[in-house]
Amino acid sequence: MLLWFIGTSFIAVWFVFRDDQFDYRVLALGAVIPDVIDGLARQSWVMHSVLSPIVVLVAVMAIARRGSVRRRRWLALPIGMFLHLVFDGAFNNTKNFWWPLTGISFADKPLPSFDRWGLNLILEFAGAAMLLWTWKTNNMSSPAARERFLRTGQLVGPSMGETGKC
Repeated sequence: MLLWFIGTSFIAVWFVFRDDQFDYRVLALGAVIPDVIDGLARQSWVMHSVLSPIVVLVAVMAIARRGSVRRRRWLALPIGMFLHLVFDGAFNNTKNFWWPLTGISFADKPLPSFDRWGLNLILEFAGAAMLLWTWKTNNMSSPAARERFLRTGQLVGPSMGETGKC
């Protein structure tokens, strides 16, 4: 399941931050990486713990200089990871979500994405609709907007015009 996590993350960040400098490419990576990594283990594991995005957040804050473009770009990674946990319902598995506070072993449960096969199709369609809305709202049919997104990860909001300035 990819479209659901990317679509919900894009919409949530777009509505909450309204930041014309936000890197949505890194956000998309953060939104899918928990399922990619835990998918290799074939179970809900460390990436579905709240500790993972916290560790990534602390690492970004420690490594990247305050006010730098690098810090601004890479803060999107833990934000995407946090949003994945929210939109995946990872908090329903208390033992894994609060790991290691609830013990060092993990509950032997499948990934939430694999645990709701029938609902996944509906969620993927919803994610596709959100991405389509993002595409239209940010005029991604324009070559300049697409080139800007691919180069910088930035979207052009409806009130920002082509320059990205409000």
